[in-house]
Amino acid sequence: METHDIEPENWLAKTIPAATTVIFRRDPEGGPAQILMVERNASLVFAGGATVFPGGKVDPADCELAARIAGPEADLADVAARVAAVRETLEETGLVVGIEGAVDGLIAAEARRMLIAVGDLGAVLDEYGWALAPERLVPFARWWPKHRTERIFDTRFYLADLGTGAVDIEVDATENRHMFWASAQGALDLAEQGNIRIIFPTRRNLERLAQFTTFEEARAHAEMTPVDTISPFVEQRDGKPWLMIPDNLGYPVRGEPLERAQRG
Repeated sequence: METHDIEPENWLAKTIPAATTVIFRRDPEGGPAQILMVERNASLVFAGGATVFPGGKVDPADCELAARIAGPEADLADVAARVAAVRETLEETGLVVGIEGAVDGLIAAEARRMLIAVGDLGAVLDEYGWALAPERLVPFARWWPKHRTERIFDTRFYLADLGTGAVDIEVDATENRHMFWASAQGALDLAEQGNIRIIFPTRRNLERLAQFTTFEEARAHAEMTPVDTISPFVEQRDGKPWLMIPDNLGYPVRGEPLERAQRG
């Protein structure tokens, strides 16, 4: 059995800050809002083959850009994570979120190519006359598992809204092999049918998101729900170990049997 906790000095030293964006669009056919899901390449060490939300680690350049735009009272780690969320979304999917400025499909495609080539979101902002609008990303959750002995991600989740369903996405073949839009419940159904694989945090977040039919409902819920750090733990239930998360953080389902939990 995996240990569910490790020594604090170990996980602190090995923690990697990361950001994830839950991107909403309106369903073109009028159903519940859809969310962008990304199937990762099976060869990746973390969550290989799993279907997740777009995102990745916070780079040093993200921290530098955050320091330039953050106000004196800002949480610099949060701003850096929002910068990373904007960058990773454009890099992985070709979608532009969290910026102010003129954007259309052609501009977004050009900006993405430039970002991949230079690796610097700041240069892309300057080139296209964009300004970061990190406040457009709505804080939703923060997951910091401590059961692993390496590659521990402290991941901040944000909600973003594209509005119209008429948007183009393009897979980043270096990390992902497929992207698709689905309602939160639709993604859960696909997992239940065995068509996709979702890891423990993704399942819990989809269950939470499935309570809402619009981005506006999800945003209102997020704004009135505390974003406390979630570190899953093992609890005995009827003599069997369950992987659990704390209560009162907006999640309708708090855990599942450890033998069924997919942890990456």
